[in-house]
Amino acid sequence: MKLVALVHTAWSSIGSNRLRTTLTLLGIIIGVSAVIALMSVGRGAQESITARIESLGTNLLFIRPSNDGVLTMADARALSNSVFAPSIKNVAPELQASAVVVFGENGRNIPLFGVTTGFARIRNFIVSQGEFISPAHVIGKNNVVVLGSRAKENLFGTRTPLGSEVLINGLPFTVIGVLESKGANTLGNEDNRVFIPISTAHFKVVRNADLNGDIPLTTINAQAKTGLIESANKEATTLLRLRHKVTEEDDFTVSSQQTVIDALAETTATLTVFLGAVAGISLIVGGIGIMNIMLVSVTERTKEIGIRKAMGASRRDILSQFIIEAVLISLVGGVLGVGLGVIASNLLDGLPLAGTQISTVISADITILALVVSAAIGLFFGIYPASRASKLHPIDALRSV
Repeated sequence: MKLVALVHTAWSSIGSNRLRTTLTLLGIIIGVSAVIALMSVGRGAQESITARIESLGTNLLFIRPSNDGVLTMADARALSNSVFAPSIKNVAPELQASAVVVFGENGRNIPLFGVTTGFARIRNFIVSQGEFISPAHVIGKNNVVVLGSRAKENLFGTRTPLGSEVLINGLPFTVIGVLESKGANTLGNEDNRVFIPISTAHFKVVRNADLNGDIPLTTINAQAKTGLIESANKEATTLLRLRHKVTEEDDFTVSSQQTVIDALAETTATLTVFLGAVAGISLIVGGIGIMNIMLVSVTERTKEIGIRKAMGASRRDILSQFIIEAVLISLVGGVLGVGLGVIASNLLDGLPLAGTQISTVISADITILALVVSAAIGLFFGIYPASRASKLHPIDALRSV
């Protein structure tokens, strides 16, 4: 039989028992829609994490001490020297500490960062009110503070904080600026932070022991020139090894922004596949439903099979007809499942979950994959019933009626 005739016959057979076909379709519809919805959540999480990491800045290297090592301002100055590290564009040292910040009767434990002027530019912090820390503030060890948007809300609510005085670990500081919101990322909630001059942080707040008059650092943020992130990484590593006289294991670590993105992308990709696999279980259940209805159909249509074989239909014709019926059911269920999955993904997008918003991304590869898998499920679970129907002997089929 021609393919068009086989498809027409299969479609007529499917439509002859609409209720049973509809119930069978539900398994495929639910399976496909679950695959699309969950994979879109995983894909959305992946893109959201990537966007948040990229919001930290571009072409960044994060240099931190390890193995009891110490980084200092002298290290930061050496890295900013274009002779020693020509691939590094900007350097921003930082000194982190925990602080109790008090305004009036409202006090909070807020992460404190001692930074320099270039920190805001390198790490993509934008001042929404007032100004950021200036070179004069660093040189003068001034008691000035810039608030993250969440820190500002926690301390001042809707009031304007500029010019107000807050206490940081008991010392008075004047608020000179407020930053725009950046949200949470792999480095924590960057909005719930306060920033003061790095010199003030060291000499007045943290009061670490001097290292020959130098300031110990928590992190050195280095921004590489465009396209030179690998070169900058090698230059920073080589320079610090020479400065620290490292002969065996490094007493510092250098990680790039792209390394963080790649690691998290791999993790979220695995999560996405896992979510798709979990949802795919319902597709297998739907496939079992297809096999069940096709076996019932073979039993009910034994006479029809016998008559067709007696009239010259080949085993291949019978096999093709029943396989096409199974695949048609899967494809129709797949198409309807795609529509339902898209609707579900749109409804999930933006919903709050555990303090954050669900982000969903629907892409063509997800929908195509869902349709291909649904068709494959129909083909796989339709082969046995079709093979059973094709093996019926016409005389035995007619005799069983």
